[in-house]
Amino acid sequence: MKRHLPILFLSILLTTPAHAEPRHLTLEEALTLAAEQNYAVKQAQESRAGLDGRYVEERAAALPQLTASAGIGLSRDASQEVFGAGARQQSSSAEISLTQPLFTWGKIGAGIRAAKVAQQSGDQSILSARQEAHRDVTIAFVDLLLANELQRLAGENLLQKERHRQEAERRYALGVATDYDVLAATVAQENARPEIIRAANRVRSVGLRLAYLLALPEEVVAEGTLAVTISAPLSFADAFASAVAHRPELADLRLRQQVQTEIIRIYGAENKPRLDLRGAAGWRRLELDNAAGDEGNGAAWNAGVYLTWPFFDGLRTAGKIAQAHSDLRGLSISERALVDAIGLEVETARNGIIDAAAIVAALQGTVGQAERLLRMAEQGFEYGVKTRLDVDDAQLNLLQAQTSLAQGERDYRAAEAEFVWAMGKAGE
Repeated sequence: MKRHLPILFLSILLTTPAHAEPRHLTLEEALTLAAEQNYAVKQAQESRAGLDGRYVEERAAALPQLTASAGIGLSRDASQEVFGAGARQQSSSAEISLTQPLFTWGKIGAGIRAAKVAQQSGDQSILSARQEAHRDVTIAFVDLLLANELQRLAGENLLQKERHRQEAERRYALGVATDYDVLAATVAQENARPEIIRAANRVRSVGLRLAYLLALPEEVVAEGTLAVTISAPLSFADAFASAVAHRPELADLRLRQQVQTEIIRIYGAENKPRLDLRGAAGWRRLELDNAAGDEGNGAAWNAGVYLTWPFFDGLRTAGKIAQAHSDLRGLSISERALVDAIGLEVETARNGIIDAAAIVAALQGTVGQAERLLRMAEQGFEYGVKTRLDVDDAQLNLLQAQTSLAQGERDYRAAEAEFVWAMGKAGE
């Protein structure tokens, strides 16, 4: 049995599926993938394809409708015997029928126009989904860069704590430090380990979110840095004007109002007269079951123009028109509300850029000062003029400055992505 264990273990290894290797992406590569693979984008594309089918359906109402039919029948009517005809009759026929609307009070034209405008609305939905994906992926990407930076800082902090412990042990061996100093350095080193675990989990969680936004099965590794180039954002007036002109959600609402206007025309034609051309051509055969065995067959056709006028429908049409007008007014209200909401989004994102830029500018010099302060504290501790508390304070100040700077750079890039999206320029 023991001889077969290595073989069994090897077979298990060979049959166990291997995890996919992490995918390394830059921000530009991630945004390119998001524009095509994001789930929301794909859903919008499928909805747009459905609108193409709806346009074909509406256009079909203006085209001739041709139907082929054939049949054979058997009937019996005893009352026909009085006239010398057979009580039983057998008939068969084959024909092609045609129906062509001639005048529908604008109903067909309105339906075609509504379907055409709906296609444009679908295009705006795709654009909106891509812009939102651009914003979300950008923010998730810089979140991953921040998580990587915090993981790096946690690792550096642990290494520094380890160096301090080693220095304390060296000084203790020389007789210039106590066992308390060694114990304090050891405890500080162990206290730094949990942050390593949290930082690694944070990187994995944020990476999985980015992979989800990109519809990727494997983990994503972000390539790049958080470094930013600070520039003044557009004025609120210019940014708001751009948003009103370019936001696809706003364009979609306006197109939906056009569709609703056409729907009102469609409903308005439902109780109006309409003309249709109807005709049929084919072959028929009739056989009578009488003494003479009469039988006839030959070509048959018919054609005519028919007027239909549902002049009273119990006010059903009036009710549908009232509902459609209410829906149109609701869309108009939604447009005004969206304009106000867009203004708030633009202002909020702009303020976020200004705040983050000020924080980054303030902290860029602070990190260098904190690094210098830590070096001075460590040297002073070696010479006995600084205490362990001085070194710990300097190290904590440096870690806080580095963390705050990384968070500020992340916030600046995220606010910038929000601002570009709010202006309707994401992805351009």
